[in-house]
Amino acid sequence: MLTSTWLSHGLLALTTISQCNAESHMYHDVQHPFNEENSAFSEDPLLSLHRNLVEIQSITGNEHDLGEYLHGYLVKSNFTVEKQQVEQASKACAQSPPDLRNGQSRFNLLAYPGSSRNTRILLSSHYDTVPPFWPYEVRGQEIWGRGSVDDKACVATQIIAVEELLASNEIGPGDVALLFVVGEETTGDGMRRANDLGLSWETAIFGEPTELKLASGHKGLLPFTIKATGKAAHSGYPWLGESANSMLIPALAKLDRMQLPWSEKYGPSTLNIGKVEGGVAMNVIAETATAGIAIRVANGTAEQLKEIILGAVREVDERLEVTFSSNAYGPVDIDHDVEGFERVTVNYGTDIPNLKGLHKRYLYGPGSILVAHSDHEHLTVGNLTAAVEGYKRIVRHALKKK
Repeated sequence: MLTSTWLSHGLLALTTISQCNAESHMYHDVQHPFNEENSAFSEDPLLSLHRNLVEIQSITGNEHDLGEYLHGYLVKSNFTVEKQQVEQASKACAQSPPDLRNGQSRFNLLAYPGSSRNTRILLSSHYDTVPPFWPYEVRGQEIWGRGSVDDKACVATQIIAVEELLASNEIGPGDVALLFVVGEETTGDGMRRANDLGLSWETAIFGEPTELKLASGHKGLLPFTIKATGKAAHSGYPWLGESANSMLIPALAKLDRMQLPWSEKYGPSTLNIGKVEGGVAMNVIAETATAGIAIRVANGTAEQLKEIILGAVREVDERLEVTFSSNAYGPVDIDHDVEGFERVTVNYGTDIPNLKGLHKRYLYGPGSILVAHSDHEHLTVGNLTAAVEGYKRIVRHALKKK
């Protein structure tokens, strides 16, 4: 019956495995009959937790309420939980409207069983999201809403995976910790702050949407801005001023046509002119103009690419000011030596380079990046249940390694 099937997603997975090849089921999406009105849906630990996470808005800079919910959930689940305060995101980095932030605190959460905060393995995801907020919704076997994929699906499935491993006595105190951070969607300030915890691990398992595949690497990131400063004047007498817009546009056109480094593994580096601002009115010669640009780096280091960008901009106009973000890095190769998973490379950035240490690094999670950050962000129930089993498999693999 449907009710007995959904009382435990772990029982559901076990039942289905007996009907088909275990490995192919555990790490691939499986369709299950499901109705939101069925009481068993709210009773299922995974689906209930995921729903509660998605229903609480946590746009970057406004993570406080979800952080408090997570803290309470983990404490009730008998984890030892530490709050690590993170400075309020600046206006330039916070994505939440100011009226939503209200100066509330934001914090990372470190959770572990027992009293030993020093563990061999770390599972980590971020609980902030991009704007705008989209409410939780169930459509057939699909769960929709902001963060339903990126990254609250990973938060929920990592928690349930650890809880199930503890219940089966496969892990205990000193084996695994959970780290949920803020700020990943902007500057990575949460994960960089986590370096101050004074901890190290043998293995760190990061959660991001990989379609249940094990990522072997992701592109690097080089964000930067270009600013032009001209001279304001009446637009009827343009010779009395100098348009900052006219200074900036040729540089943007040159960058947009540039051939950037590429690699066999990651393909081409790509450049996105994401935001352009200039001037105050159409009848005023623009005094200032700026452009925000991001490059997804496929080859070389961030420093090498900075020199390429600076050279190109100076060829156009040496007066243009180029400012590079401190949050820049080259391509990130990731461990992928766990059997039973398909492999993939991804084009997005993660918190992996922000966490310092000599640990092995894995990247895995449910859902697709192709719907993340969109108004149609969603994933299937089967994707969630499969991810729990996937995380458990990676943990088991890591525990065998010395």
